[in-house]
Amino acid sequence: MAMTRVRPARTMSLFKTRSRPHAVPAQQQRRDTAVIDWAAYIDGHRVNTDSVADAVRLVRDGRLTAPEEGSAGFVWVGLHEPSSTELTELAEVFGLHPLAVEDAIHAHQRPKLERYDDVHFLVMKTVGYVQRDPAQAEVVETGEIMIFCGEDFVVTVRHGAHGELGPARRQLEANPERLRLGPTAVVHAVADRVVDGYVCVTDAVQEDIDEVEEAVFAPDRTDEARRIYRLKREVIQLKRAVGPLAGPLRNLTGRRFVPDDIKEYLRDVEDHLTRVREQVESYDELLNPILHAHMTQVTVADNQDMRKISAWGAIFMVPTAIAGIYGMNFDFMPETQWRYGYFMVLGVIALACLSLYRGFRRNGWL
Repeated sequence: MAMTRVRPARTMSLFKTRSRPHAVPAQQQRRDTAVIDWAAYIDGHRVNTDSVADAVRLVRDGRLTAPEEGSAGFVWVGLHEPSSTELTELAEVFGLHPLAVEDAIHAHQRPKLERYDDVHFLVMKTVGYVQRDPAQAEVVETGEIMIFCGEDFVVTVRHGAHGELGPARRQLEANPERLRLGPTAVVHAVADRVVDGYVCVTDAVQEDIDEVEEAVFAPDRTDEARRIYRLKREVIQLKRAVGPLAGPLRNLTGRRFVPDDIKEYLRDVEDHLTRVREQVESYDELLNPILHAHMTQVTVADNQDMRKISAWGAIFMVPTAIAGIYGMNFDFMPETQWRYGYFMVLGVIALACLSLYRGFRRNGWL
């Protein structure tokens, strides 16, 4: 596909010369653009430029390579939650398809791999285990990373607070041999970081499930139903992020534009994803019996409480019944005229209550 070149006379807000984002400490940065970082990579080495347009010119004009070698570099532009204007400007330069651009702007896409002419569009879900409030438990939050991969460029679009790509970029820049493989090396680095995030979150969820399981079968009575339901919801979030990514990664390893060396690394990422997917599925299967066991314990505990209440009710019925009979005020009743009748009735009440108490204790009701 013939790629659109950047014309020197072009004046677009996204490509105006500005100080680089990483030149200012993170705590002092002002979010006035979606562009987080950009660079031209020639022969595996980073070349900083004043603007994205300059990076594109360096790569496509081949100014840093010998004429007989041609342009062997690529441009990597990283964006975070871009506006439609910013991403549309990039689309005009790199020849991005409008449908893919629309997906990257609005996000909320399933993991997928699509091809538009010579540009491949990959969508991945990012996950993070965060604590929204100090008084609340941790929850799984999701985001998205979209990758536009062309012959001489790669554009990464990130939505959400998770899946920061700065560490992946620095790690990749420390390996020039890998960078020489082109934009697909970036695709692998991003996919590897996303799957590593899955591993961290699944390990954290495993710890929470172990804690819930211990609490459910502990001798002390605790109400873990709400926590179990929350964990089931987190597992569902993980399944939605992890499960659908297996197909796109498998398709990516079979594409001809991916070098064999990168395919090996992608297969390793796919293996890690398979392990995570199996873990998440096992979590869902494990939480169901834990919930059933908890509900069974709650039912048993309620039955025990009811038996205790019933036993004590039966014991207190004896003096109530006797007192009710002798409170009817008839003239001719047994032992009403006897001097020791009152003490005899109290003795009968005490003996009957004690007998019932011992019987209930022997049967485990008290």
